[in-house]
Amino acid sequence: MTIEEELFQKTKIDFDKIFKYGFKKDKSLYKYSKNIMNNTFRVDIEINNDGIVKGKVYDVSFGDEYTNFRIEDSTGSFVGQVKDEFKKVLKDIRRNCFTREAFIYEQSNRITKVIKEKYGDEPEFEWEKFPGYATFRNKDSKKWYGIIMNLDKSKLDEKSTGEVEIIDIKLEPNEKEYLLKQEGFYPAYHMNKKNWITVILNNTISDEEIMKLIEKSYSYTVVNKNNAKNEWIVPANPQYFDIEKVLKENNTIIWKQSTDIKINDIVYLYVAKPYSSIMYKFKVIEVNIPYEYKNENIEMQKAMRIDLIRRYEEGKLSFSKLKNFGIHVIRGPRYMPLALSKYINRIER
Repeated sequence: MTIEEELFQKTKIDFDKIFKYGFKKDKSLYKYSKNIMNNTFRVDIEINNDGIVKGKVYDVSFGDEYTNFRIEDSTGSFVGQVKDEFKKVLKDIRRNCFTREAFIYEQSNRITKVIKEKYGDEPEFEWEKFPGYATFRNKDSKKWYGIIMNLDKSKLDEKSTGEVEIIDIKLEPNEKEYLLKQEGFYPAYHMNKKNWITVILNNTISDEEIMKLIEKSYSYTVVNKNNAKNEWIVPANPQYFDIEKVLKENNTIIWKQSTDIKINDIVYLYVAKPYSSIMYKFKVIEVNIPYEYKNENIEMQKAMRIDLIRRYEEGKLSFSKLKNFGIHVIRGPRYMPLALSKYINRIER
């Protein structure tokens, strides 16, 4: 890494300011010169349209470029002085013409900006040993829902090299399996691979798609204040449980309970093939019921009692429609996406 690359990491140029500073435009470059060390040397700086900074040092008397200060093994107080003076020029330009960014790459900074606008959360740089690593934390629950890291791509793909930035996001295992088949997604780096997934931040995946995943990850960190209800999609296999037969006798049924489901939560039963649709809406009225039941397909340690609120026509909330809301697999209880919940509320009116 060059001196310029090191000093201008995580910065963004402000082209309005460079003219005020004294830069002059020459075709596609912005140029600036300054004499240093009692006019013994001259520093020439060039910045291109992408904000890439390059500098050279010249001996004023002879007009020759001086490069000794760039040699890693070079020693001596004179070489060190030239290097320090060169860095002073660069740092002053950085201070007056550039703004600081949280991360190296543009997509990382765009995502960070959207997270701040949406949730009010700033990245937290918690590790001195890893200054490029930052967590995003729910202010109420203090739980992480995203982690941005910089690393060599070989840690994700043995066939690739070069520095990249990634974000780790928490998702349901079933959805994670679907995403891993797509370009830009990897098994979670540095986190539990069962519940987290890595997304590369090099514009392979759009900002909008990444934010949809972050919204889901954030939902796992939300504190259930004032006993507020959550909404769930729970799968049901008609081969092993005849829901309609039970509902003819009573609108309240016993169902296998997920750990996080609470009283007053809403449960949407998704009935698998041949229906492949959400067909029932229930309210949870009792939880943690001791209920031991086991066969080759179902094992219940505890159960919940749910009360029927509404039936839906077969196909009205079909699996193909659920895909439009980011649902690609339903193999266990999962949170209802907010957009899908709003859609269901609209069609219920």
